[in-house]
Amino acid sequence: MKSDSQIVKIVKNACPAVITVVITKNLTKMSGFYFFPAGPEPKRKPEQEKTRVGGGSGFLISSNGFVLTCNHVVGDKEADYTVVISPKEKYPAQVLARDPITDIAILKINGRDFPYLKLGDSNKINLGQSVIAVGNALGEFHDTVSTGVISGLSRFITAYSEFNQEASRLRGLIQTDAAINPGNSGGPLINLGGKVIGINTATVMGAQNIGFAIPVNYAKKDLEEVKKYGKLRRPFLGVRYIILNEGVAQNNKLPVDYGALIVRETFGEPAITNGSSAQKAGLQEYDIILECNGEKITEKNSLTEILQKSGVNKKIELKILRDKQEILIRIKLQEKE
Repeated sequence: MKSDSQIVKIVKNACPAVITVVITKNLTKMSGFYFFPAGPEPKRKPEQEKTRVGGGSGFLISSNGFVLTCNHVVGDKEADYTVVISPKEKYPAQVLARDPITDIAILKINGRDFPYLKLGDSNKINLGQSVIAVGNALGEFHDTVSTGVISGLSRFITAYSEFNQEASRLRGLIQTDAAINPGNSGGPLINLGGKVIGINTATVMGAQNIGFAIPVNYAKKDLEEVKKYGKLRRPFLGVRYIILNEGVAQNNKLPVDYGALIVRETFGEPAITNGSSAQKAGLQEYDIILECNGEKITEKNSLTEILQKSGVNKKIELKILRDKQEILIRIKLQEKE
């Protein structure tokens, strides 16, 4: 670890670029009303008022107002978001992109000459390397700084949002013992060169000093697409499926305990979308997709995650199990609308 004076210098440079994301929604104002089981309705309807419902962290990555944070921080599409740089600097934020697979979101605020952090290379990190985590803990303790080391690489976890308890499967994460608290989600994990190598995303409840960050190279790829196309482009195969495991295979007497079983929802849409790449290639309900581009499909390596690496308009090769026979099918992926 560098000397205290060197760490202080890095933190002084980082803190002005670390922001708070404030989440607000129009909610019914209930004060002053009394509701009874029967009787006339109130003469006036309850008023709506803008109410803060949550918050998280983020950081500026350009002087013209691009911001990185976590998808689960800005996951509510009906909410409004404000970026708070300081008590006197607050800006309405536009969510340009949400990537639930990597838990990354890209925001934009209008203005220029903002302080910002430079992005490093998360492919060039090592176990034991010193890091600094910065964020706004609990949504109120601004510029909370913690130091530690990289404790693990390529971690796979199931994370639950602190706002709505939705589950996300995240892979390839950086594990660190630098303290990451609720509200720190979306803040930067910084190396001793002062560059961002990760985006803080999750902690393990009930454990000490086990936190996780999304490799910043994931965000670089999303950022490139947003700047080029104005949105994230996602490949679309057009199948609904469940990932098989030993338990599912045994309960349903299936011949394999891995892969993606193409099957419709009980009362939902069909298993294969009409007009999709899957339909054009002749995929059928109850086919089991064993591999995609040579990668075995498992709970830790889902079909969706493999498809993201392929890209829009790219050809993929699927190994299918149909009626106890394995077949290979080549498919050109469409863009998800």
